[in-house]
Amino acid sequence: MRRLLLLTLLLPVVLPAQDPLEIVRRATELDRRNTEISRNYTFLQRQEERDLESNGKLKKTESETFDVTLLEGSPYRRLVARNDQPLSPKDQRKEEEKLQKSIEDRRRETPEQRERRVADWDHKRQKQREPLKELPEAFNFKLAGEEALNGGVAYVIEGTPKPGYRPKSASTAFFPKVKLRFWIAKEDYQWVRVDLESLDTISFGGFLIRLAKGSHLSIENARINNEVWLPKRAEIHGSVRLALVKVMRGEIIFTFSDYKKFQAESHVIAQ
Repeated sequence: MRRLLLLTLLLPVVLPAQDPLEIVRRATELDRRNTEISRNYTFLQRQEERDLESNGKLKKTESETFDVTLLEGSPYRRLVARNDQPLSPKDQRKEEEKLQKSIEDRRRETPEQRERRVADWDHKRQKQREPLKELPEAFNFKLAGEEALNGGVAYVIEGTPKPGYRPKSASTAFFPKVKLRFWIAKEDYQWVRVDLESLDTISFGGFLIRLAKGSHLSIENARINNEVWLPKRAEIHGSVRLALVKVMRGEIIFTFSDYKKFQAESHVIAQ
């Protein structure tokens, strides 16, 4: 009888945690904190493009690696390698010259100009989060089970477009044309992985990326310094148009590594 009474008391606590919509809402709210903490980190970003023949055979592969760091309050991307090889002395000089010019330009800014530049960066970061706010209105969610992933156990949640949903902004215009699959950590309700499948041709990223029907976008995150979840790997598979000009069929793979925490006194701490 005592066990039955205890189960009855605990039921209201247990059930909401199993509700897929509530899980997604909690993960979305926690992502706001990750966004704020992430601004204190520098990292390496590698972008690899694998162009495939129609039969799936690899036709060409190219990659670029960037060092992304904070420079006078906002990020600066410096090219450090092509196809996993150091830049030529000539290209190294060009990158160094661009870096020095950017340092000088930013240090010559008035306080108002610096504030505006940093605010513009913050605005772009917040705008990238805007689609998350509409997830509960745009999708029906179903708890599909649990999986071991990234050293823990994650809820697996599937999202399908709600009939009649009308996007509220250009950044969510693709929602009715995709289905989603989320892996959300049971331990702390953080996004571990997201997979998006296009049900029709879609555009996003300020319309710089267009995916054909049947394409996939997946993002995997990892816990860094035991304080924040940050991107580890992102992949696009399918037919892709970049910047509405370059068309390729294959894969684009982004990897993020060497995260270091940037301190106010302008030095870094290794992970």
